[in-house]
Amino acid sequence: MRTKMRIMGFNAEAVKPLNEEAAAELGAELLGEAIIFVAACSCLMLEYWRHQSQHRKEREQHASWGALQDEVGHLALTLEALQAQVQATPSQSALEELRAQLQEVRAQLCIRGPPPAPKAAPGSEE
Repeated sequence: MRTKMRIMGFNAEAVKPLNEEAAAELGAELLGEAIIFVAACSCLMLEYWRHQSQHRKEREQHASWGALQDEVGHLALTLEALQAQVQATPSQSALEELRAQLQEVRAQLCIRGPPPAPKAAPGSEE
């Protein structure tokens, strides 16, 4: 009873002693309330911890999502640059056409004969 009165803010010295049965009942009630209070505080702390954990995971997911979006953007720019390079290089058919023209020029040069050898300049020894 003294403990209960102290908790409630009353002067504990003015309380007269209780009989054994009433004291046991009040003690059991106080113990039960303490157990319920501790259980409730534990539940609140666990819920707070769970909420913080969930919030941290969400932040990590958002950061990961942002990094993935940045990577996709970077890959898109790289793809555009590579497509521009491919379009700038001559196609395979253009290369084949140039090879055919080169062979025609070589054939024409062979028909005309080899070009004359350069003449040595006067005064040079060979």
